[in-house]
Amino acid sequence: MHTLIIAEKPSACEKIAYALASSTPGKIRNNKVSSYEFFRGKRKIIAVAAAGHLFSLAEKKKGKPSFELEWKPTYKVNKKAAFTKDYLLTIVKYAKDADKFVSATDYDLEGEVIARNILEFACKAKHFKRMKFSTLTKEELSNSFEHLREPDINLSEAGRARHYLDWIYGINISRALMETLKRSGSFRVLSMGRVQGPTLAILVNREREIRSFVPVPFWQLKALIKGVVFLHINEKFWHKEEAEKALENCEKKGRVTNVSERVSTLSPPAPFDLTALQIEASAHFRFTPAFTLSIAQSLYEKALISYPRTSSQKLPASLNLPKIIKKIAGNPNYSEFAKMLLKNKMTKPHEGKKEDPAHPAIYPTGVASAKLTKEQHSVYDLIVRRFLACFAEPAKKRSMKVTAALGKEQFYATGENILKKGWTEIYPYKSKAENLPNFEKGEEVSAQKIFIEEKQTQPPRRYSQASLVKKMEAIEIGTKATRASIVQTLVRRGYAEGAQSMSVTEFGEQIYELVRKTAGELLDEKLTRKFEEELEKISEGKKKVEDVEEEGREVVANIVKKFEAASGEALAKALTKMRKNSNELGKCPKCGGTLVIKKSKYGFFVGCSNYPKCKNTYPLPRNAKIIPTGKVCPQCHTPIVKVIRKGKRPFTMCLDPNCPTKKNWGKKTSNSTK
Repeated sequence: MHTLIIAEKPSACEKIAYALASSTPGKIRNNKVSSYEFFRGKRKIIAVAAAGHLFSLAEKKKGKPSFELEWKPTYKVNKKAAFTKDYLLTIVKYAKDADKFVSATDYDLEGEVIARNILEFACKAKHFKRMKFSTLTKEELSNSFEHLREPDINLSEAGRARHYLDWIYGINISRALMETLKRSGSFRVLSMGRVQGPTLAILVNREREIRSFVPVPFWQLKALIKGVVFLHINEKFWHKEEAEKALENCEKKGRVTNVSERVSTLSPPAPFDLTALQIEASAHFRFTPAFTLSIAQSLYEKALISYPRTSSQKLPASLNLPKIIKKIAGNPNYSEFAKMLLKNKMTKPHEGKKEDPAHPAIYPTGVASAKLTKEQHSVYDLIVRRFLACFAEPAKKRSMKVTAALGKEQFYATGENILKKGWTEIYPYKSKAENLPNFEKGEEVSAQKIFIEEKQTQPPRRYSQASLVKKMEAIEIGTKATRASIVQTLVRRGYAEGAQSMSVTEFGEQIYELVRKTAGELLDEKLTRKFEEELEKISEGKKKVEDVEEEGREVVANIVKKFEAASGEALAKALTKMRKNSNELGKCPKCGGTLVIKKSKYGFFVGCSNYPKCKNTYPLPRNAKIIPTGKVCPQCHTPIVKVIRKGKRPFTMCLDPNCPTKKNWGKKTSNSTK
């Protein structure tokens, strides 16, 4: 007999085995899957790995709408998940002789569902214990095993209910959408779900705000003094004649009428929760939220940072923060700052308001790693510096305002400079202050030039993928773990495009219009938020799963019924136009024809519209969405396209594989955290 530990992924399984084993664990191979056998004291333990969800929901009985579901092995539900069969068979094998079972999956809603399904359906375990940890360090894993706890059944019930609701919403409503489109003589895989609808609505409403915005011209009067641009005290003139009149009243020689200063304190930043990390990585590295999460997950699996899917901005003292800072002090990149904090006994962090009962804020473990990719190093550096900055002293900033009279008109300029660097020295990812040269009240000055600039009022800015995730969090739709993937889905389906500036496609707007006219409640954030609250009550033991699922069935059945009479003609026209536009990539550099995406038995490629007269072709990356950019490579003169692949960072490239711009492709870069 032995204890069986279920880990969520192979990398976590290996770390758990080495952390708990009294001596080097034995690696055993079964069905091409590695497991670990070892002793802890006199107790034999086998650690086995899942590969995420080994069980998925599937239709038990066909229906329209379809509501009768059951949990089945994922490899039987999804052909692309055939590899999970070996993981499941391995777990079943070692479960037969086990008398104790331990869940060691990620401690969150999905992790609870993964573990409970495996233990209930594969292991047939009636009782099991739970390891709770936020990092994969040896110390924390060992402590977690020594203090096993009861599993959170309410949390796994909420997780199962979420899967059920997402399935009946996503599948039934997506099918209804596709049926509507099919009745108009066209077909495309479409999707619409509880969170996807309100998120699309956010983008459409912003796009319409921008479209309906009428710019209003205004004029600004400026003066250049000591190399500093001063703005007229009125800031904006709504009539050009007024600006010109003010200019006539100006004289090049004048004097400083007032100099005011204000010193303010800048508190240290709070430690990262997932959304804040995604926002910062987008701002400084232009990473999408999904890409940032994937990088953070890889750092977690290397035991370099804590669990990233957290909404907490708290660092509890129980983490032994001085010990973590001491470990970081061993890294030459951060030793100066870490040693300074320890020397001055600055080990109490500045925290934010947000809390998460499952995990603390994201923090570095201090564990060293030999190699990181450039992207991993960027995110790791962001996390380490943010963590250290939380303990540092506040910074002090001096804000200045200088007012000057040039004839009858008053002008002003503002600036600021850092008097005391404090935490900004550790975390330099904030905008730098701009100082003003020295000015004194009564000082005579001379304007180098005085001029008028014509401008226009600007429409609201489009959302970036990161700011959209932040908006979703603010209105409480989706979860910290799923928001980024929802945004990616909108792009993948062709409803929206862009990363730093997202816009809705014509096709996406027609999807929105069809849903709005047919079942507008699908776009209402209130309905989505209501079910989020219901799921939260299940996890707290305040609501029954059956009641929430029944309510979900009633809502979905009503929505599907509404789509039965809907027309998809406008949607079909938009789809045809989108296909034509996305299929045409630009001019052929050889004959001037149009380069279009074509399909052969070997896959997709780019060919010329003048075939067979022009046989110019180019290969395309596999399993990728290709989006034309309208730009041309200055080297090879082929069109530049954007390449989007699931789970990876989008990139742009020209079509010619032999272009000089690609000579360094495939050469890896690495950074050391030692």
